Amino acid sequence: MPPRRVTLADVAKKAGLSSTAASMILNGRPDTRLSKAAHDKVHAAAAELGYRPNLAARGLRTDKTQTIGFISDLVATTRFASGLIRGALQASEEAGNVMLVIETGGDPRREQKAIDAVLDRQVDGIIFATMRARELFVPAFPPATKVVMLNATNPHHLQTVLPDEFAGGRAAARYLLDHGFSSDIALIGHNAETEQGYFRSSTVEQRIHGIRSTMEAAGHTFMAELSAWDWEPQHGYTLTRSLLSGRTRPRALLCMNDRLAFGAYQALNEAGLRVPDDVSIIGFDNDELAEYLRPGLTTVALPHEQMGRRAVDLLIGDSDPVQEFISMPLIERASVKTASTPHP
Repeated sequence: MPPRRVTLADVAKKAGLSSTAASMILNGRPDTRLSKAAHDKVHAAAAELGYRPNLAARGLRTDKTQTIGFISDLVATTRFASGLIRGALQASEEAGNVMLVIETGGDPRREQKAIDAVLDRQVDGIIFATMRARELFVPAFPPATKVVMLNATNPHHLQTVLPDEFAGGRAAARYLLDHGFSSDIALIGHNAETEQGYFRSSTVEQRIHGIRSTMEAAGHTFMAELSAWDWEPQHGYTLTRSLLSGRTRPRALLCMNDRLAFGAYQALNEAGLRVPDDVSIIGFDNDELAEYLRPGLTTVALPHEQMGRRAVDLLIGDSDPVQEFISMPLIERASVKTASTPHP
């Protein structure tokens, strides 16, 4: 037979106090007016007996279970957006909450099961997160359910946390302009489908809008714009090689993400060109490998940890629904140098 669960009454009896007094002490009530000796007795009795509070019963009294649901497509099982969950876990723990994490792989059937699972556990709210920022369809929730969209948008759930991609795009373009580059910059990786088409991503659209508006305000255009469907190293490599085969070589590459830049490094190296002496490069995302390139890649970072933390703050707070944009810091390394005289 399993051992009987230790109750609050057991703790009170061992401490020689009433159950009410023991409850007030164990729940951290600041207005108990009970002596330090009484507090010490209750905590000692609870430790000796192995008492664990009944969180389900506490939830019925307070209408809070101190439990958060975190549902994502691929955030937990890939490295590309792991900072989202890391920040959310840290903020949840600091606030005294437990976070239940469920991965769906982006499968709508699994999403509905995930929602049912966390609602069955009486979570205080749900964070819906995506690895790549996009508009996300989510199944219907009970009206009272508090929902925060993390790195995603949904017209029915206005509480949203996103990276400030417009400002990030401006920062990248401005950085190259401030280093003396102008119409000798090539843009690697823009894609009309993700910017405006069927697979439209509002964050990609904002990133490219920030880049273009900054170039236009300075009176410059890109010497070349090369499109890529996937922002992977092999495409950065192929596009850079095709660019180098032209009559005019770019003096700087603005890559739409770091993985494209990884491929660009390889293509430049094979062509006998040095970064940044011959060609400067800037990327986006601050991939964990960016600092290990030689020279280290200058990039505009995705603030995933801060975004995850902010999503928890919004979920457990009382603020009105709002769309928040988290600043994307520019991480300066060694892949950009001040432009010298034009190359032949």
